[in-house]
Amino acid sequence: MKNFLQLIINPGSTSTKLAVFRGNEPVYSETLRHSSEELRKFQGITGQFNYRRRLVMDAMVKSGVQPGELDAVVGRGGLLKPVPGGTYLVNKKMIEDLEAERRGAHASNLGGLIARSIAGELGIPAYIVDPVCIDEKEPVSRISGMPENPRESLFHALNQKAVARRAAEDMGKDYSEINLVVAHLGGGISVGAHLRGRVIDVNDALAGDGPFTPERSGGVPVGKLVEMCYSGRYTREEMMKKVVGGGGLAAYLGTADALEIEKRIEQGDKQAKLIYEAMAYQVAKEIGACGAILKGDVDAVVITGGIAHSRMLVGWIEERVSFIAPVRVYPGENEMEALAAGGYRVLAGLEAVKVY
Repeated sequence: MKNFLQLIINPGSTSTKLAVFRGNEPVYSETLRHSSEELRKFQGITGQFNYRRRLVMDAMVKSGVQPGELDAVVGRGGLLKPVPGGTYLVNKKMIEDLEAERRGAHASNLGGLIARSIAGELGIPAYIVDPVCIDEKEPVSRISGMPENPRESLFHALNQKAVARRAAEDMGKDYSEINLVVAHLGGGISVGAHLRGRVIDVNDALAGDGPFTPERSGGVPVGKLVEMCYSGRYTREEMMKKVVGGGGLAAYLGTADALEIEKRIEQGDKQAKLIYEAMAYQVAKEIGACGAILKGDVDAVVITGGIAHSRMLVGWIEERVSFIAPVRVYPGENEMEALAAGGYRVLAGLEAVKVY
């Protein structure tokens, strides 16, 4: 099997991660940091395109990788129309939607734009893999109780799909043969019910649905929330900050840093323990709900994401959900590996490329 050479690009709000993979092995990786002062010079996310592209090309050349050796460029998928999971060829329609920010502005939108620009000059394909807009939900799962406000699918699809495949492989199975509940624990938290390779239900992690997180409120009592919105005490921006960015652990404890909170707990801070354990409680409750969606037919509960490194938090979750199925823990996000694996599957003919 040929060891295809791929450039991987993963733009974040204040950084751009890049790597070169030969086959499924990294041969070079670097994180380019962008200061707030530098980014303020540009109008919006798409205005940063030329700046970030130049930095990516300069860094790759300095690493010794020759652009002409590349077989493909893979970018992080951005906010696009709902699509099934898979590896997608970056085409004209996708570029138009990313540039127009049709579903919203996000740094990840630059992944496909930069990938297509570089790949186009080299005459090689550009891909994105399992973007956050992956939508494989069943019709019944979209009903919210408010017709104007259906439940949507925006979650950590890249990592959820990657660890689901990894768990299946470790179990000697194919992802399409088994049922899993996958919980991604990070700044946002998403819990998905994976039915034989499809995420048939998942909380909308971007909008703050589901468990509360280090910085998001999660689902809260809606009547009280409406009263707060119309109380005159808060602006729209202040209320949005309470939902995303300043909610969850940050609202209760003044920090979203799980390591700091665990130190407080070890020092006897009872309030910190209560709130941190409550987050684990809500994650466990969401996992249990997904177990019900899968009618109890669950081969494994999979826990992943940056906070999955916390044995304290994971331990509390395991205590409540291990009766559902064996628990497998894969800490970290491993986004670069997941992007490279998606590109490799298509290049090697193991998976058909999808067209947006």
